[in-house]
Amino acid sequence: MTIAVDGKPMLAGIRIVDLTSVVFGPYCTQILADLGAEVIKVEAPGAGDAFRWSAKAAVTPGMSPGFMAFNRGKQSVTLDLKNPDDLAAMKAMLRDADVFMLNVRGKAVERLGLDYDVVRTLNPEIIYAHCVGFGQDGPYADLQAYDDVIQAATGTATLLPRVDGDPRARYLPSLIADKVAGLHGAYAMLAAIVHKLRTGEGQKVEIPMFEAFTHFMLLEHLGGLTFDPPNGPVGYSRQLDPDRQPFPTADGFISIVFYNDDAWIKSFEILGNPAFLADERFATRKARVQNMALMYREVARLTPGFATADLLARCHAAQIPAQAVRDLADIMQDPHLAATGFFSREEHPSEGGYFTMASPVRFAAQDKSPARPAPLLGQQTDALRPVVKG
Repeated sequence: MTIAVDGKPMLAGIRIVDLTSVVFGPYCTQILADLGAEVIKVEAPGAGDAFRWSAKAAVTPGMSPGFMAFNRGKQSVTLDLKNPDDLAAMKAMLRDADVFMLNVRGKAVERLGLDYDVVRTLNPEIIYAHCVGFGQDGPYADLQAYDDVIQAATGTATLLPRVDGDPRARYLPSLIADKVAGLHGAYAMLAAIVHKLRTGEGQKVEIPMFEAFTHFMLLEHLGGLTFDPPNGPVGYSRQLDPDRQPFPTADGFISIVFYNDDAWIKSFEILGNPAFLADERFATRKARVQNMALMYREVARLTPGFATADLLARCHAAQIPAQAVRDLADIMQDPHLAATGFFSREEHPSEGGYFTMASPVRFAAQDKSPARPAPLLGQQTDALRPVVKG
């Protein structure tokens, strides 16, 4: 949690009522909780956030590792919003909130009586953050959106076929669209909070996942379609190059980045074959650019003659960017992350020992105390409900 010069967290005093689930909205509010906002997570009785059940829990059913990661620092209140008393409690909570973030689709929000026109009559200064799948002024407005759907709709599922020639459309194996949208939501909330502090005005903010992820992916991949008329194909060729992949070594794989022409020359010296560049196909800078695929293939032929650690040390000594390809299961043993305190072992009151990741953004004044652990379903209902009803 970050602490300002007055000794309080940066977002101290900001209350967020969080009616979101799964990843998009919860990631956004988790970032804001890390910055010191009070986040009250509203969940349905019984199952709560569906992401509670996304993987095996350590002790308590409904406390999956993913849920714990996306919901640290929050409090959980269970309300059945179809119940008049619980809906009244929700509205009472909104009267005291700075931000109301929800990912309920538009028509369902209206049926609940929690659309923006209703909520701003309760609290004219509220920031009403609507996390939606698609912009609400387009033909997809009422459609459901999940990460897979957004990867498909944005063309992301066609990137791997462009790289490896396998025509099957495939997803990138990450909830990348959800998380990117969550990051957009976080900066949008910070901007809206600054606007409110400056003017006293609340507002409705719409964060559409489709548009957010399309923007994210096409910054480089719109490619030649940027111009009218187009001057080339869609896609950023460097990222789609099938030869620009990790190289095999004697005991694993290594990533080497040839960021300029000098790096290519140094690399063939390191790899023990500087004569390769004497060939007329590679003898000049222009020729090397034109025949770069052949150079990548030669590098891939040479790297198996080296142990990963040896080749990595040679690259670093020559100031060539390189890193060993680490298996995902070994990431917690990374010496840099250990030195920076990125992972820390904490004790959850019910789940026992667990590892959490530090916020990747560092501020000059930073509190080192651990954040509130992810809540059990409805854990703070009894403590907060008298407040929200009274």
